[in-house]
Amino acid sequence: MMKQLLLFGLLIIGYQAFAQKYVTKNGKIRFYSEAPAENIEAINNQVNCALDAETGNLVYKVLIKSFVFEKALMQEHFNENYMESDKFPNATFSGNLVDKASINYTKNGAYTCKIKGVMTIHGVSKDIEEEGTFTVEGKSVSGHSVFMVKLADYNIKIPGTVVDNISETIEVTVDVKLDELVK
Repeated sequence: MMKQLLLFGLLIIGYQAFAQKYVTKNGKIRFYSEAPAENIEAINNQVNCALDAETGNLVYKVLIKSFVFEKALMQEHFNENYMESDKFPNATFSGNLVDKASINYTKNGAYTCKIKGVMTIHGVSKDIEEEGTFTVEGKSVSGHSVFMVKLADYNIKIPGTVVDNISETIEVTVDVKLDELVK
């Protein structure tokens, strides 16, 4: 009887470990453009993200106007001319951890995992697959990924007058610290 209770307890603990959900409202996305005339960097510290450890579902929502630039004029041009933030206020990602079983949410450590889903920027949705690192630390999971985005893939047009100022491909860095959602 004692062995059965112990086994039942372990099954319950195991189920709870894999039924966890993690969230944040203050993740960070940085993008960087290196071009001959000038480098451009912007940071957004208001990124919403949720991860369902059981299903591997991962979602992001980013308010475009929350990107902050070193120069106010860059920020204005970014929102009005390139991203058309009033028309397309958010960028989103909805996908899954491809090899979700590679992450042990009950053991602290760093785990590499492929992420596959649909990213929507500037009203255009594209399938993407990238690699990320997930670090389990107690009741938190941190996610990190660096990948490249081609502006043309998302119909983001660069006027000829500034074509030398902005790279056609932007480096995007995602860093989130997700806390376990308490039931």
